[in-house]
Amino acid sequence: MRDTLTKRISSDCAGLSPVVARASRARWVCAILVLIVGVVSVQAKDKKKAAEPPKKNLLEMLDYSRIVWPNPPAIARIKFLNQFYGEKREAQAATKKSAWMDRLSGVATGQTSQSEKQFFQLVRPYGVGVDTKGRVYIADEKVLAVFIWNPETGQVEMLKNGQQARFRLITGITLDDADQLFVSDSELRHVVVFDKEHKAVASISQGMSSPAGMAVDNENRFLYVCDTDLDQVLVYDADPPYKLLRKIGHPSKNHELTTPGDFSRPTNVAVDADGNLYVTDTFNNRVEIFDADGNFISTFGKAGDGPGYFARPKGIAIDADGHIWVADAVQNRVQVFTREGQLLIWMGGSGLLPGQFNTAAGITIDKKNRVFTTEQYPGRLQMFRYVTDDEAKAEADQLEAKPNKKASVGHASSPAAAREAAQAKPVGQPTSVAKETPK
Repeated sequence: MRDTLTKRISSDCAGLSPVVARASRARWVCAILVLIVGVVSVQAKDKKKAAEPPKKNLLEMLDYSRIVWPNPPAIARIKFLNQFYGEKREAQAATKKSAWMDRLSGVATGQTSQSEKQFFQLVRPYGVGVDTKGRVYIADEKVLAVFIWNPETGQVEMLKNGQQARFRLITGITLDDADQLFVSDSELRHVVVFDKEHKAVASISQGMSSPAGMAVDNENRFLYVCDTDLDQVLVYDADPPYKLLRKIGHPSKNHELTTPGDFSRPTNVAVDADGNLYVTDTFNNRVEIFDADGNFISTFGKAGDGPGYFARPKGIAIDADGHIWVADAVQNRVQVFTREGQLLIWMGGSGLLPGQFNTAAGITIDKKNRVFTTEQYPGRLQMFRYVTDDEAKAEADQLEAKPNKKASVGHASSPAAAREAAQAKPVGQPTSVAKETPK
């Protein structure tokens, strides 16, 4: 290369006067020096970037343990734990020096290109359920797949369209206590049944028009399916041959029924420990309650934007203490009620930060008191922890027995003051959840 540059410089300087030739050679030398310095500088920056640890984003730097409801000093009844967007991208160590194409695409030295694998992200998740192993199942209407996420390990599996089953518009998900999985498809007008090995074993379609949210009564072996077109809740046998047993509510083509026991676009259902059924009557902005025989018991809720009101309730779940959790798609919040409709606490608000929502859709609570919510437009699942009544009472008792700062000089704290601090009402939210005995 040196001989080539020498010949090129001599050729450019041929026929020039000595003064002009010297100037031309000087320009060549300067250009070569600039090129060398630039190459060395780029190599140094590449080495520095490779040595630096990857920068964390804002969400990774947040202290999640401080995201609780209600605010301190009240006893926390809901704690934010984690969130899930899809398969995690992790760069693997390269076995050879990165090529110039990798550096150009932004892959640092010592990492492999991510283009070798297609990563799946949540786009429009709706239905959510949890199996007996603690794995979370998420139906994504846009990806046309069921994501199976293990919160403990971070491992992700998928039931994909065209592989494990054929999907067109999957909406609802529920599982029974034997990990039998039910997935509703609103456009194909059926519910696909998978065994615990995730093999499709049956399809339920009798009487369906647009199946959505579902729930299983494990004690009575009922499968409840909301049908948003028919304005009814369909009740099936949860075991083969999955026979249609009865229908709750009168059918309506115009979705105008408001009488108690009827629905206007019911979207989701939940079952409590006594076999009672809870339905989000979405267009009527209320929750309706039925017994295990389908008889109407009561209803609560009405349209509005204040605490305790609804503006398109969708997801619904029942916690270990019998409280009713309702996800509101318009108000982007989750509210917790007694069976009589008394508001106990709420969380959320529009946004993308942990504990906020953007088009909240599904909600479920597992046996570990973990609460899972889905929201459709950030494509996200959030995980919370519900602190039960017994756990909250035990913490309050500990606070009463614990001495305050004056104890160091021989003064004991007042039990009444400790309980008052433990149950202090936060501004803008109801106080901690109080236990209610279902009637």
